[in-house]
Amino acid sequence: MASILKVDSLQDTGGNTIISSNGSGTFSNNLGVANTPAFFVALTSNVTFSDNTITKIPFATEVFDTDNAYDSSSNFRFTVPSGKAGKYYFTFQGAMGIKKDYKITIYLKKNGSYVGTEAIFTNGYQPSADDNIRSHYTTLLDLAVSDYIEMWVKINNNGTSSAFLHGDSFTTFFTGFKLT
Repeated sequence: MASILKVDSLQDTGGNTIISSNGSGTFSNNLGVANTPAFFVALTSNVTFSDNTITKIPFATEVFDTDNAYDSSSNFRFTVPSGKAGKYYFTFQGAMGIKKDYKITIYLKKNGSYVGTEAIFTNGYQPSADDNIRSHYTTLLDLAVSDYIEMWVKINNNGTSSAFLHGDSFTTFFTGFKLT
């Protein structure tokens, strides 16, 4: 036998609405539970990097930024807003146009210092010709208010040429959010 409980709202003992419904299946909650701040930034045009130089990745296109915590105009970094310390989930994905015989290293920096081991992603790849590759990185970090996170890249083409990250919001991006 199944039971059905029909209500438009759930309230705590103080009469405060915790969860409510509009009667059409759309719910609102006042639980204070949200995975914010959250941001998604992308490259929308190719960015070229000099050989053997560590360079900050200039993610300048905000797809969304719930708390205005990502600076897309000059510093290209996420900064933890006041009252939002906690555990954060970050993902980087990049598609690189690269010449043969290269090495690529992706760095995540917290407050200007490398997180964990120096490189978060290193890939040595020796195609027989020029190629495109994709790298992906995900991590969890415990952050305090005012901590900031940046993505950096170093490409070593053995002095043959520069390389680039593909500019496409579905191909090269950096995203993160606070875990509840």
